[in-house]
Amino acid sequence: MRSSWKGAITFGLVSIPVQLFPATEEHNVPLHQVHEKDGGRIRLKRYCELEEREVPYKEIAKAYEAPDGRQAVLTDQDMAELPLPSKKVIDVLAFVDVDEIDPLMLSKAYYLQTATPAAAKPYVLLREALNKAGKSAVTKITLRTRESLALLRVHDDILILQTMLWPDEVRTSEGLAPEGRFDIRPQELKMATSLMDTLSEDFDFQALHDDYKEALDSLVVARLEGTAPAAAEEERAETPDNVVDLMAALTASVEAANKGHGRAASGRKSAARKPAAKTSAKTSTKDSSGSKSSAESSAKSSTKKSAAKKTTRKRTSA
Repeated sequence: MRSSWKGAITFGLVSIPVQLFPATEEHNVPLHQVHEKDGGRIRLKRYCELEEREVPYKEIAKAYEAPDGRQAVLTDQDMAELPLPSKKVIDVLAFVDVDEIDPLMLSKAYYLQTATPAAAKPYVLLREALNKAGKSAVTKITLRTRESLALLRVHDDILILQTMLWPDEVRTSEGLAPEGRFDIRPQELKMATSLMDTLSEDFDFQALHDDYKEALDSLVVARLEGTAPAAAEEERAETPDNVVDLMAALTASVEAANKGHGRAASGRKSAARKPAAKTSAKTSTKDSSGSKSSAESSAKSSTKKSAAKKTTRKRTSA
């Protein structure tokens, strides 16, 4: 990995020289625009509409256009001279509990590595102090001329810096939650919990993969080799337009999840043993106290079986 930023963590009078390394990467298939008819490459050119000519990148600046049409042109030098104290410093503002920050505010993650051998001890000291206190640090940092909030936290045995949105950049969710009161029955909640437990069994996060990228890779290879792409076998569950019976939907979901976990066969075996008990219960009769006698039910069951056998023999002989 290549370092993307060098500076120091500062809290109080302590300074820890560190460097940032991007902690994540996206595996996208690099695609570019072409003319569909002949495959000619489509290129975007930086064109000045006043001079009617293409402009080199070094002559390009940024600008802000006011509502009345006035324009403020900002050069790279203007942007570089902005007074940002956090240019080369990860400035710790406060320490908060690890679960105090809403994950909705978190953005890109970076690994923090010591920049000098002398920084190792204060680095480990900060890491252990955060671990023991169950805290994370809210900081400020400037990346690519833009200052942002960031959360400094512990991940395994390394410190991680995760950029954050500013509080006013998170939109309110007011008016989006379902309105009105809903009576959730205990059996519905129990079935939903059972479904969650079933789907969580034997879950391996590392086994997840990007099906779309694999399909796109196969399509690109087929086009390069001039062959027909393999037909995709897509299994898509039918989603009902309207859930009429929530309990029935939950029950069906649990059964489908159990089947997906390979418990369908064992369920069928146990179900095959249950009809005998059900038949015995159905054919049992009530005694004088209102309960059913097992002896009478067995006798009736035997009588029915003999009658059925006699009927079968008569039909066969006929």
